[in-house]
Amino acid sequence: METGLAAFSLEELAALRAEARENRAWPFEEARKLVARYPEGFPAGGVLFETGYGPSGLPHIGTFGEVARTTMVRRAFELMCPGVPTRLVAFSDDMDGMRKVPPGLPSEELLAAHLDRPLTAVPDPFGTHDSFGAHNNARLRAFLDRFGFDYQFLSATDCYRSGRFDRVLLLILERYEEVRDVVLPTLGPERRATYSPFLPLCPRTGRVLQVPIVERDLAAGTIGYDDPETGERVTVPVTGGHVKCQWKVDWAMRWVALGVDYEMAGKDLIDSVTLSSRIARILGARPPEGFTYELFLDAEGAKISKTRGNGLTIEEWLAYAPPESLALYMYQQPRVAKKLHAGVIPKAMDDYFQFATAFASQPAKERLGNPVFHVHNGPPPPLPPVSFSLLLNLVAAAGQANPHLIGEYLQRYAPACDPVGDLRLAAMIEHALAFHRDHVARTLARRAPDPREAAALAELDRWLADHPDAPAEAIQDEVYEIGKRHGFQPLRAWFQALYEVLLGRSEGPRMGTFIALYGPANTRRLIAESLAEPA
Repeated sequence: METGLAAFSLEELAALRAEARENRAWPFEEARKLVARYPEGFPAGGVLFETGYGPSGLPHIGTFGEVARTTMVRRAFELMCPGVPTRLVAFSDDMDGMRKVPPGLPSEELLAAHLDRPLTAVPDPFGTHDSFGAHNNARLRAFLDRFGFDYQFLSATDCYRSGRFDRVLLLILERYEEVRDVVLPTLGPERRATYSPFLPLCPRTGRVLQVPIVERDLAAGTIGYDDPETGERVTVPVTGGHVKCQWKVDWAMRWVALGVDYEMAGKDLIDSVTLSSRIARILGARPPEGFTYELFLDAEGAKISKTRGNGLTIEEWLAYAPPESLALYMYQQPRVAKKLHAGVIPKAMDDYFQFATAFASQPAKERLGNPVFHVHNGPPPPLPPVSFSLLLNLVAAAGQANPHLIGEYLQRYAPACDPVGDLRLAAMIEHALAFHRDHVARTLARRAPDPREAAALAELDRWLADHPDAPAEAIQDEVYEIGKRHGFQPLRAWFQALYEVLLGRSEGPRMGTFIALYGPANTRRLIAESLAEPA
């Protein structure tokens, strides 16, 4: 999706950098937290951003949102602080025990035999990778690569086993009681009795155990527990992948071990962020800067749940619109709970079109507040000649799912466009046809005009017959005048009548542009059909 800052001249780039220091767009406000984090100068390794992922399921639209938003903050920081290295880590918690078999997978009996084992120790039910965790990690990486995100993938299993976390794990062992005391007040009585920051991996079964820790040896770096099945006392080191941390402790441990400077999280994790931040401070580190984003709602305003399946999948969005429209939707009002369903897609597309159209003529301040700057980390690529809503109305009026016919209309309206060779425009046409088929066609219901509307339509028909080559602005002006002459008050009632009678919907496009695009002759055919309908 990125076009990049290289598209700007040196003069433009200097103006943007100067403006970025004060700009109020939320990615710049977040980036300034990182500047304030290092008042004495940035470390040699630069600044580390992180997003986390639980690989018990496949990446989803929320995964895209978190990585896209984090990338927007990262790019804002890079504009403000050129030359400071940055990295984005996509961290997979693949050492977590599989607590239940995810629905809809093949070989459920095989998976059920491996409950509580790390996801990277569970066989891959698809037979394509060494483990179920590896399979889903591959899907995550393919997902992120598909959208061109720049990231470094890290596996919890690899980090634990390689010793990368050993120093901090030993520190947790040393400060065991302090860490435990932070978590205990948040637990119920039963869980409190058995809680430990460490989850040992059973040497006998390979399962991740939630058992009381009865021995700790700081010098040896070990913990001891009683095997829940055999009763035998078992001693394991906390290093080298023999234990993993409970997830809230794990989150803090990861921040400290990796040196994470920035990580955002959803509103549902506010308490977890607070708790993990306290643990990070106990471990002698400063927790990362962060941002709390709101969660999405379904069409009825209920919280989206993977279990209920009431959300919109990323594949569904991309069936009707390109990734940049989804990125723009993620940019807009991230602290406001927004509905996420197919009906929001046309507006997201038209918002993108509007912002991208305005970008070229904007000064630096307005450019940095323009969402398309953050979607592309620079100027948007060339735009199609029409908005998505206008294209949808064209498809509805054409009455047939024929991309070649739609392309002919577009070329007549904008001769320089190439509906076949321009892959972005060709994709937009296919998106419009798909959205019309799945979400618009069944809602269309043209009505007959009343006598006043019929008289106004007849006048419009005569004017179009006399002005077959009129440009869009001239058509728009005449449509206004006809509405006034026929006494429509307010005037929007005339436009609503045009939409309902000619297009079968209560809302519609700018009529002058639509008629110029669809063609006066075709519009006259629609008018003739409407006037032939009995009132």
